[in-house]
Amino acid sequence: MLPKRSRATEKHAGGNSAFVDTSAWIALFSGRDQYHGDADRIFRQAVASKRQLFTTNLVVAETHRFFLHRAGTKAAAAALAKIEASPLVRIEFAGAAHHQSAKSWMEKLKDHPISYTDAVSFACMEAAGCLEAMTYDHHFRLAGFASSL
Repeated sequence: MLPKRSRATEKHAGGNSAFVDTSAWIALFSGRDQYHGDADRIFRQAVASKRQLFTTNLVVAETHRFFLHRAGTKAAAAALAKIEASPLVRIEFAGAAHHQSAKSWMEKLKDHPISYTDAVSFACMEAAGCLEAMTYDHHFRLAGFASSL
C-alpha cells in the first residue's frame, strides 16, 4: 500500500518531486553502469521539466563511498559536487524523527534485508509525501513506492 499524502506534505513535495536513491546516482555518474543510458535519459527529463529531486545525506554518503572505492578520490569528489551543484536537488539530513520512522519501516519489512539507509529514505519520502523514487533497488517497490526508472 502506498503511503498517503496530506495537503501539507503535498505542498512540501510539490506533487512533482522524486526521491533519488544511490542506485540512480551511480547509474547516472558511471558510464559503464548497465543502467547509465536509462538513468541519463530520466535525469534529463527531470531537468527539462524542472522536477524537484531530493535525496538524503545517507544516500550521498553511500554514493561517495561507492565512487571512492571503485574509482578514487577524484570521482568521489566529482559525484558529490554534481549532486550539490544542481538547483533541482535538495539533500534531506536525517534526524531523530527519521531514525524512529526508519526503525518502524525495518520492523514492517523485517522479512526482507532492508538497509538502514533505505529505511531512512522511506521515512523521508513518507514525511515529504513523495510516492516516487528514482531507483533500481526493488526494496522501494516492496515498501510501496513507485519507481520512475
